[in-house]
Amino acid sequence: VLYAGLMITPEGNPTVLEFNCRFGDPETQAILPLLETPLDQVLLACTQQRLAQLPTITWKQGAAACVIAASKGYPGAYEKGKVITGIEQAEQHGAIVCSAGTTLKQEELVTSGGRVLGVTGTGKTIAQALSVAYSAMDCIHFEGMYYRRDIGYRVLQDVY
Repeated sequence: VLYAGLMITPEGNPTVLEFNCRFGDPETQAILPLLETPLDQVLLACTQQRLAQLPTITWKQGAAACVIAASKGYPGAYEKGKVITGIEQAEQHGAIVCSAGTTLKQEELVTSGGRVLGVTGTGKTIAQALSVAYSAMDCIHFEGMYYRRDIGYRVLQDVY
């Protein structure tokens, strides 16, 4: 997997931040929910040098969006050990919640990093995917939690 980290400049031009031979985080959280071909089959075929022999890799129709719940202070200094609640309720909205900067402490999920959770929504459109992600994010709580509320904003402006 060749991952290119890109950012759009204020002038609207893409600029390369990094190249890596790995999945990007959190980008992969928005890509994998749309993959229909089992990922393990693709990876195994790669290790056995038979990727070309796989049937066509297929994707679900639709869109996905991932919003990150971060700790106050991130990317700078942040506190750890804040109890996280609401993940089960978030998943009831149809979102996928992935742990990043978390750990279990006395059977409670607590923060242990700056990027704490990735909340991914899917839908027929990017607007629907974002609605699922943000509805789910509203269920999750921990002291000092913040998240961007403009994910997908430019796409929505251009499309709708």
